[in-house]
Amino acid sequence: MEAERQGEPEAAPGPEEPDPPTDPFAAVSLPSLPVRPGARDPNLPPGRRARGGSRLPPGVSPDIMGSPGANRPVMPGSGTSSLPPLTAPPQPWKMPAPVQRPPQRRPSGDGPPYGMSGVNGPGGTAGSGGAPGLQPPSYDDPVPHRGRRVLLTLLLLLLAAGLVYTIPAIVMSGKMLPGTRVNGVDIGGLTATEAADRLRERLAGDEDRKMVLRAAGEKYALDPSRAGLEFDVVATIEQAPSDFPAPAEVWRALTGTTELSPKVSVDTELMGATVEALAKKIDRRVREGAVVFKGTRPVAVIPRDGLALEEESAAEAIADAFLSPGAEVDLPVSVIKPKVTADTVRQTAARAGKALSGPITLTHAGRRVPIPVGTLAAHLSFVPDGTGGMRPEFDAAKALTVAEKRLVDQALAPREPTFEIVAGRPRLVPGRRGRGIDRAGLAQAVARVISEGGGRTIPVTLTTVRPRLSDAQARGLGVKEKISEFTTPYDCCPPRVTNIRTLARILDGHLVLPGETFSLNGVIGRRDTARGFVPAPMIQGGRLVDSVGGGISQFVTTMYNAVFFGGLEDVQHVAHEFYISRYPAGRESTVSWPEPDFRWRNDSKYGVLVKTSTSGGGVTVAFWSTKRYDIESISSPRYDVTPFTRATAAGPGCIPMTGQQGFTIDVTRVFRQGGREVRRETKKTVYRPETDLKCVSNPATTPTTTSTTPPVVPGDEE
Repeated sequence: MEAERQGEPEAAPGPEEPDPPTDPFAAVSLPSLPVRPGARDPNLPPGRRARGGSRLPPGVSPDIMGSPGANRPVMPGSGTSSLPPLTAPPQPWKMPAPVQRPPQRRPSGDGPPYGMSGVNGPGGTAGSGGAPGLQPPSYDDPVPHRGRRVLLTLLLLLLAAGLVYTIPAIVMSGKMLPGTRVNGVDIGGLTATEAADRLRERLAGDEDRKMVLRAAGEKYALDPSRAGLEFDVVATIEQAPSDFPAPAEVWRALTGTTELSPKVSVDTELMGATVEALAKKIDRRVREGAVVFKGTRPVAVIPRDGLALEEESAAEAIADAFLSPGAEVDLPVSVIKPKVTADTVRQTAARAGKALSGPITLTHAGRRVPIPVGTLAAHLSFVPDGTGGMRPEFDAAKALTVAEKRLVDQALAPREPTFEIVAGRPRLVPGRRGRGIDRAGLAQAVARVISEGGGRTIPVTLTTVRPRLSDAQARGLGVKEKISEFTTPYDCCPPRVTNIRTLARILDGHLVLPGETFSLNGVIGRRDTARGFVPAPMIQGGRLVDSVGGGISQFVTTMYNAVFFGGLEDVQHVAHEFYISRYPAGRESTVSWPEPDFRWRNDSKYGVLVKTSTSGGGVTVAFWSTKRYDIESISSPRYDVTPFTRATAAGPGCIPMTGQQGFTIDVTRVFRQGGREVRRETKKTVYRPETDLKCVSNPATTPTTTSTTPPVVPGDEE
């Protein structure tokens, strides 16, 4: 149609026409049906008839000749037009504006540049194939093709990535991921059952291997099974995913390894017992600095750090290190610092001698009782004061063992409950309150005199003193049967027998409470004539001399054996330096003032009653309590035997000595309950040879052979 109208003038611009319909015939009005004269026009509404009537042939519109004033074209040579008016030329569909591109030259020829059509330049003219100002799209444009190629490439990449993930994931599904290891054992690609079997097989040796623990510079071996440790294979495998793996898991399986830590099951009861046993070996009480007196000479006790095993953290460290390849386990240990420094202790010791410048005298109701310097020294010490310094501390209760009896009427004194043996059974002897020296007040007064100086006479006051136990508490101590008894015979010398009997009388009926430590020097104090002790032979400087209280080592040896067979804890006993035949080898002890002491601890939950007797030709010590153990003593043969030497001496104080060989012996104490051994302990005793000493009247004419061994301490010393 446009080609037929190329010669027509361009119509004046008018209002914008609506878009043509899709059906080109819809733009043309259909002719009305012809109406016969007198007939009803079907084009009219019902009831309305046409006026006049058309005489035109059928199919001819009555306005074919036009109507006046119509805008019709004028036929050439005529002033009027006899043709119907022209319909508006159809407009092309509106298209989106083409992308403006810079003109490009063709390779050859004089045609228009790419992107421009027609001979009349841009904008298009007749023959351009488009409306003015519009340009049809070029199907050679590369942009749509490039977008499709990018989209297609992305789709292919996504498909490839999906295949790269899906195929390995399907292969790995239901098994341990490749590269999965436990303590170096590869379980990748195995099912859970196969992995469990392999781990049990490969790690069985690690599970049975003893662990090495280290604490405070010491090493300890540990059997993991006794500590309640066991390799938990199921929990270990459950850490590894074995279902359909995620992309990240597939990537890790293909490119790296996964180390799983072995899981451990712990029997908390067994582990607790193991750690508690370790704590007993590792823990060390802090030693506070102090100044004590050896005789009357002040001695500095240098402070030492304490150690405490952190039991909860230690259990965790042991469990974490179980199955680890051969590493030592460092156990956490806390260090407990003392309250004073070593320098402070040394400075205090240098000034402590002034405290013993003389005795302290106690007075009451006209009575005067001195506390000798030796007694002061035995019960005086300097301890931390809490501010970094040190203060004097006096144990008035122990120091008053003798003085209180002289100052207070014994009919008014308090009495502790005890037991007597009637018809082979213990019977309670009730205690009572009474009058006694105010111990706390006296301790403060003595400490003040030592710190501040001044007069050394202290008036004491009396107060009501209660027994340390009530009768009901004494009945609940479980003192019901004899648990041990031992006897040693006298073989010499009335003075030493007197001292043994005196000591036995003082200690008869003494009650040692559960957890309490018995100290012979602490209970008896310095031996003196006021309580019935007399001079008897004892060794000083390698020779026998008379001294007050000599011979009581026999009583100490007797009590030591009662402790041994009673199954009680031996805290401190010192064997004689040479063997004395009246005592069992390796099971005897000596004592002196103030050292060495003899101490034992009641480590049971029952009270221990000490009963003594000296009838016949020896001394007997028996313990009454509740029996816990049957004790057996096993002695080794004597070994490392060394001969003794001979010597002579003269003078009125010479006491002859019988030579004895030196040797070493081991004694084992076996503890049994119900016939089953529960534990044993072995102690070694080394005896030096005893010099064979003879006393002569004229040493100048008698050859003398002296021993090359140092002076020894005899068996019947104090």
